[in-house]
Amino acid sequence: MINIYIGFDAREAAAFNVLAYSIHRRASAAVSVTPIMLSQLKNIFSRERHPLQSTDFSFSRFLTPHLSDYSGWSLFMDCDMLMLDDVAKLWALRDERYAVMVVKHDHVPKEDRKFLNEPQSKYEKKNWSSVMLFNNARCRTLTPDYVNTASGLELHQFKWLGDDNLIGALPSRWNHLVGYDSARADAALAHYTLGGPYYKEYSGCEYAKEWLTARNAMLHAGAAAF
Repeated sequence: MINIYIGFDAREAAAFNVLAYSIHRRASAAVSVTPIMLSQLKNIFSRERHPLQSTDFSFSRFLTPHLSDYSGWSLFMDCDMLMLDDVAKLWALRDERYAVMVVKHDHVPKEDRKFLNEPQSKYEKKNWSSVMLFNNARCRTLTPDYVNTASGLELHQFKWLGDDNLIGALPSRWNHLVGYDSARADAALAHYTLGGPYYKEYSGCEYAKEWLTARNAMLHAGAAAF
C-alpha cells in the first residue's frame, strides 16, 4: 500500500480533491490517501496559528510519521498540486539510507505575498517540505510534542534530523514549481505554489489545462479518462 498524506485547508478543498483524484486515476498500485485536517487532529495538535503561516498544514504536515505509527514509509504532499504520472514511480525511489527524501529546490521567492494574499516566507530549503517521502521509523523525533513546540525553521529546515546527510534527493520532476521553475513537458507532479488555476488570477498558468481537465473528469460521471 502506498500511504499518502495530503495537507488540507478548507480554502483549497477543490485543490485537495482534484489532487487525490489525479493520484488515484494514474496509480498502478493500491493507494491510501489521508487528509491532514486540523479538525481531526485536536487530540494531538494544539499549536496556535503563526502570523506567517500560509496554510492550515504548515506545521501539522510533520505529524505524518506519528500518524503512520513510525512504521514503513509515507508520502506527504501539499494540496496545491496535480499528479501527472504514476505515483508508484515516486514510491519506488524510497532509499533506506535516508530518513526523508525531497526535491532539493534552490528556491528564493521574489514576491512578499502569494495566493489569497498570504505571506511568502523566505528561508533556506524553501519548498523542500512540500513533498516528503518519510522513512517513518527514522523520524521518531517528530512527536506531537515536538511538532507543537519546535520553531518553523527547525521543522522546515529539517534540523530535527541533526544531519543533512539523512536527506535524500528526489528528481525535480516530482515537485515542479509552476511559475518558478523553467517550463517543462515532463513534470510528474505540478506544484501551483503561487496559486492554482482554481483562482482566477492563475487560470492561465502552466499545467492549468491539465488541472481543469482533471477537475472536469472528477465531477462528471462517465467522463473520459484524462
